[in-house]
Amino acid sequence: MKNRKVLLNVLLLAVCSLLFSGYSFAKDPVKIGLVTSLSGAFAPQGEEVHRAIQFAIEEANNNGGVDGRQVEVQVADDESTPDGARRGSEKLARSGHNLLIGPIASSFSLTISQNLDRWDAIYFVILSKNDKITGEGCQPRMFRVNPGDSMDLTMMKSWLESVKEKKFSILAVDYIWGRDSAEFFQKTAKELGKEIDEVMYPPMGTKDFAPYISKLNASGSDAVWVALIGRDIISFAKQAQEFGLRDKMRVIGHAFIFNFAVNAAPEAMAGIWGNIGYSASIDTPKNKTFVEAWKKKFNREPTENEGQAYNGVQAIFSGVTLAGSTEPQKVADALSGATLETIFGPAEFRAKDHQMLLPNYIGQVKKEGDSYKPVIEKTFDASIIPAPNDACQM
Repeated sequence: MKNRKVLLNVLLLAVCSLLFSGYSFAKDPVKIGLVTSLSGAFAPQGEEVHRAIQFAIEEANNNGGVDGRQVEVQVADDESTPDGARRGSEKLARSGHNLLIGPIASSFSLTISQNLDRWDAIYFVILSKNDKITGEGCQPRMFRVNPGDSMDLTMMKSWLESVKEKKFSILAVDYIWGRDSAEFFQKTAKELGKEIDEVMYPPMGTKDFAPYISKLNASGSDAVWVALIGRDIISFAKQAQEFGLRDKMRVIGHAFIFNFAVNAAPEAMAGIWGNIGYSASIDTPKNKTFVEAWKKKFNREPTENEGQAYNGVQAIFSGVTLAGSTEPQKVADALSGATLETIFGPAEFRAKDHQMLLPNYIGQVKKEGDSYKPVIEKTFDASIIPAPNDACQM
């Protein structure tokens, strides 16, 4: 029932935009398939993705569409599972909504990517970070607009050279992305002469982090690297504050200091460091325009997930415009190697692996005015991005 209501609302949005925008559209529409988590572990992020993509579509239609085309969207709930992502994507692609976007987790993205040719679809990754997406799992019709793990870790390595902490523990979700994050961090820390102590993998959906926090408190570590997902971030942050972990060591998160978590547990998240994929404070003309329009509609700044989702839809729009077509293969051909004007500034889709080459950011949760939010402390430009992975053969 929830999914039917979402789909009805989206279709009504498209119809109303067509009737009241004052534009007529002679070309075939841009048909987007939005597959994201409206239920399950990733729902807090999925709701942000859904909101941002709807906003971008409404904005485009109110400004004459994309390349003279009306933008339409259909929505599927992936239920926070890889199989749900596959089923939802296939249903949308076969209905003609074959410009796919929206899944959160890397396992969802990798599952979808294997079927793109069969579905005659193209897929835009907006939040999934696993390096397989631009490595051995790369696909000619898959494009990533967010930083991958190796981009984050390269940035973190540069930052870690300047921190005083020497002994680290790791707490990462027992899931492909969490284990990869832990593995990458161990390698990075050892290269810098840092010591690794406890390494723990709580299952996804853990509610009681007390046993893990107890081990961390007893470890003698100076800092802990944390890679968790969804609501687990909130549970850990609250319990880390409750059991005094923050008084003993610095907490550094990988894809951790999201706005939804900060809003749910502001004081518990305060002072936690981590990578930041997007911020409303990014000083570019396109981002200023985006933030102003967003604040006018929602009376607040866009979140990290909302900014990255918006950037992903803009990449679809750019691809359609460059190709002069909505056909997935033509859009892919047009985007491969292209440099786009984005909310981050000019950004290239690297032809070798279809990774968007973006700046990356590190910061911490701070109180600004009456509220807490992730605040960028240092910006790393695209020059530090690692070379393409030779495992990617397209």
